[in-house]
Amino acid sequence: MANLQGKQKGSWKWSKEGYVKQAEKYKPKKPVAYNCLKAFTVGGLICALGQGISNFYIYFFGFTEQNAGNPTVATLIFIAVLLTGFGVYDNIGQFAGAGSAVPVTGFANSVAAAAIEHRSEGWVLGVGGNMFKLAGAVIVYGVVAAFFMALIKKLWLLMI
Repeated sequence: MANLQGKQKGSWKWSKEGYVKQAEKYKPKKPVAYNCLKAFTVGGLICALGQGISNFYIYFFGFTEQNAGNPTVATLIFIAVLLTGFGVYDNIGQFAGAGSAVPVTGFANSVAAAAIEHRSEGWVLGVGGNMFKLAGAVIVYGVVAAFFMALIKKLWLLMI
């Protein structure tokens, strides 16, 4: 009864500390290590797939390592959007958590999922208007950061 405070209008009131202690007893424990292992494994498999696609373009199409990056990224985006459309990427995300948010595929999934979710509202206001709600901030940040980095580089080269 130490975690109860005085009587207030005919009822007992729990103190904040007493409630937190009691709630902690029943709160399920999070398997943090297991979740990290799943995220690391799935993220690594996505990256290994990307490396395999890059090697495919290098050996079968004669790309250099530097030039193979663009078609590799395009292929990974296509695969992620396709898997999102079929509902498979959502299952991967449920299993892997942050491991499925590897930058290129996670970004493609967020854009495609928003487009699919809002398709009933029409092409312009539904798909076009809502597709970049989540990803739009990332795009704006990337463009602005690239602009400032180019400006800094240009100023640095002018000073040398």
